[in-house]
Parts: sequence; C-alpha cells; structure tokens
Amino acid sequence: MKSSYRFYRACYRIAQAFFGIFYGYKVHGIENVPEGAVMICVNHSSLYDPVLAALACGIGNHLHIIAKEELYRVPVLSAVITKLGAIKVDRGTLDVKSVKETFTYLNQGEKVAIFPEGTRRPVEGAVSARSGAIKLAVQAKVPIVPLFIPRKKPLFRKIRIFIGEPYVIEKQSVKRTSEEYSRLADALMDKIEGLNPAKGMQGAGNMDS
Repeated sequence: MKSSYRFYRACYRIAQAFFGIFYGYKVHGIENVPEGAVMICVNHSSLYDPVLAALACGIGNHLHIIAKEELYRVPVLSAVITKLGAIKVDRGTLDVKSVKETFTYLNQGEKVAIFPEGTRRPVEGAVSARSGAIKLAVQAKVPIVPLFIPRKKPLFRKIRIFIGEPYVIEKQSVKRTSEEYSRLADALMDKIEGLNPAKGMQGAGNMDS
C-alpha cells in the first residue's frame, strides 16, 4: 500500500470519528460508485463537503479532490491536502498542470472529485455550473457520478448523502460548442440536485446503512 493511501486511510478514520460524534451521516446509493476511474461531481456549500464526499465513497476509494489554489497558501493545510493527493487548480486561468494531473489519476484507474459550481454556494441554483467537470470526463472517457450533500448541516443531526447512478457522455467526432457544454453542465447539476430527498431522490439508487 502506498504511503499516501495509508495517510488517506488514517485521515479518513479521524474524519469518520469526528462526524460520528458531532453529526453522524448516512449514505444512500454507495453501490452506484463503480470500480476504476470515475469523476465524482458534488454540490458545494461548506468546507465540510470534500470530507463528506470522501466519507460517502468509502475508505476503499481514494478520492483525489480538485482543490482551489488558495487552500495551498495555508501552511499546515497545504501539507495535509498535498499528502492526501488533492489536485491544485488555479480557477482564474486555464490550469494545464491540474488538467494533466487529473488525467494521470484517471488513467491510473483512480477517482477524482470535483465541485461543478466552482466554489461554495449557500443556496441551490445561485450560479450556473461550470463545464470543466464535463470536459474532463469526456476527454478521459470516464463515467460521471453525481453526489448530493445537504446544504444545511445542523450539529448533532444526521447528514444524509445521496449518490446517483453513473452515466457517460460520449466524445463526439465534431467538437462540442461552449453552449453545448454549458447545457451538459446544467444537466449535471440538475442530476445532483435531483438527488435531494425534497425532490423525490431521483436516481439515488438503493439505500444503505
């Protein structure tokens, strides 16, 4: 086992204990996470979301989370997320390095997590989704798995996380337009938000303990 994954598992256990004490969480649809490379796409409303996404996918799945460059300016946090295998991205530019790193992990059969909204959004539909997640998944030829985390997380209340069914967007012989990618990105967010139990848990799959 690689040292980075041993560190990931150790942090996973710590996070599991923390949320078990102060929140508790229940995952629905864990069977929807396939073996091998996949792009996990998550809605984003709090600093806890990357941790909850990792917990939801299970200790056996090492998530390489795409994280904004600003987090790497915090000395201790930077060292931790680097060791965890996060992917640094500069949101203000076309970050070729982060794209290459993402493809490397996916080509190795690993799992990458991304927040299509680009940053934390306290309410649903506050901004249009970015198309980066779609483009990466299409180019890498990997399935997309939508994952929904409640935006409100009251202390000592169980957080219910929903994982939707994977789907694939095929690469076309003719390059898609930016408008087409925008529509696909909006459709992805609809799938994520559709997992919200208030909307009927569309596509959430079977429930697990």
